[in-house]
Amino acid sequence: MSDDKFILAIDLGTSGPKVALFSTQGELIGSEFEETQVFLLPNGGAEQSPDDWWNAIETAGKRLLAKKLISNDDIIAIANTTQWSGTVAVDKEGNAIGNAIIWMDSRGAPYIHKMADGFPKIEGYALPKLINWIRLTGGAPGNSGKDPIAHILYLKDIHPEIYQRTYKFLEPMDYIGLRLTGQFAASYNSIILHWVTDNRDIENVTYHDGLLKLADIDRAKLPDLKPANAQLGTLRPEIARAWGLRDNVKVFMGSPDVHSAAVGSGAVRDYEPHLYIGTSGWLTCHVPFKKTDLFHNLAALPSGIPGRYLLTNEQESAGGCLQYLRNNILFPQDELSQGERPANAYQLLDQMAERTPAGSGKLIFTPWLYGERTPVEDHLVRGGFYNQSLSTTRADMVRAVFEGVAYNSRWLLKYVEIFNKRPVESINMVGGGAKSNIWCQIHADVLNRPIHQMKDPIETNVRGAALLASAGMGYLKYDEIGTHVKIENTYIPNPNHRKIYDELFREFLAIYESNKKIYARLNQAH
Repeated sequence: MSDDKFILAIDLGTSGPKVALFSTQGELIGSEFEETQVFLLPNGGAEQSPDDWWNAIETAGKRLLAKKLISNDDIIAIANTTQWSGTVAVDKEGNAIGNAIIWMDSRGAPYIHKMADGFPKIEGYALPKLINWIRLTGGAPGNSGKDPIAHILYLKDIHPEIYQRTYKFLEPMDYIGLRLTGQFAASYNSIILHWVTDNRDIENVTYHDGLLKLADIDRAKLPDLKPANAQLGTLRPEIARAWGLRDNVKVFMGSPDVHSAAVGSGAVRDYEPHLYIGTSGWLTCHVPFKKTDLFHNLAALPSGIPGRYLLTNEQESAGGCLQYLRNNILFPQDELSQGERPANAYQLLDQMAERTPAGSGKLIFTPWLYGERTPVEDHLVRGGFYNQSLSTTRADMVRAVFEGVAYNSRWLLKYVEIFNKRPVESINMVGGGAKSNIWCQIHADVLNRPIHQMKDPIETNVRGAALLASAGMGYLKYDEIGTHVKIENTYIPNPNHRKIYDELFREFLAIYESNKKIYARLNQAH
């Protein structure tokens, strides 16, 4: 294998980083994961420690490299992808100032409302401002306050001392790039959700003076921009020594997780969709045009592939709902606990869901445990079980969680098809949720589309990052990336489940419409 070259890929997810080794042709060699903690705070706060991120990356990376799966001398590049829509404040030396504010944090919502205010107004935005945002950027700051621009404005108002000390505000991906190379920079696609860039020329994204003025953010506090496929720099010598790597290892800019997953799923052709079920979820595809659906929070924005657009969206809680069920309902560590939760808890949940009839006895679970972004942007909506009775079993509740996430995916699918003006024929499913055979089948049944369960689905983000780096170095062509990602199984919709799922999906939508005002009253900050 001495002629083969390899890429070390990092994927910093919300639950922690995964570090993996890939050949330049996309073959997975091995991977390691290290968990990190999320801190949920009052009034919609959600933070993580940047030092925890880096320590976990080093722990997982060193553990992987210690396996000696290949010669470290054959590692020629590091690829990087992370959770998107987060904010790390750093000083001139690159040290993080406090915790990172992550994509779940909605404390900046009042500042978006103030910035977007004016007359005439549509969907909470002054129409002239909205038109300008969409014309220049392809979208607009989310009313939920979960975009980095909202994080920065929150810090500026509530923690002015942090704002003043900050040299650069960085996305999580760009912070990891800084730790690896010492270079302060953002990619054309990592910077998008600041909503201060002119994205009309996706080959040359630039900051826009008018948008910076509207946001009232100092340009000097934002990093310079580079294409997603650009080389950020070389690995810091001290890290190369500590990890046992050569001193000329290249580090690439990379892309956020949504963009990397689009590539790692193998769905790289226009209109070819993938469904990601991780902590959060999304249903996206590459498209050959720039377009925005503000009403359903959909936009075609610069992709990780040069010159391409990616239809972007996000559902706040997907696999996170199953994790919540496991940790907080079935196996919490409290007075009623009877020991540690089983290591194979997810396999047990799969078994319970598989033996439970479709429809879960008409029990409906709504997965909005932390609000929702797409196809409705509503950070005040919450989840729950509906139509529960004395005959409802624990197995019904388990399967209802699987189905509720799938109902939300179907809701999103409707607007993806409208956006693209064409039906989706089949879907590549990836992420941790795609490891579950029964969840793949439930999605096929609920969405009424064939579901392709991709091989190594939990490695999708790191695989996408590695493939993009490989293409950036010329080892692959972008249009042939899909041939390097394999399908494990295909699940065909069961026609016997069509009637029950059509009925419950209609009621799923009705639950939101009937209860959204109640959620707003209950969860509005006072």
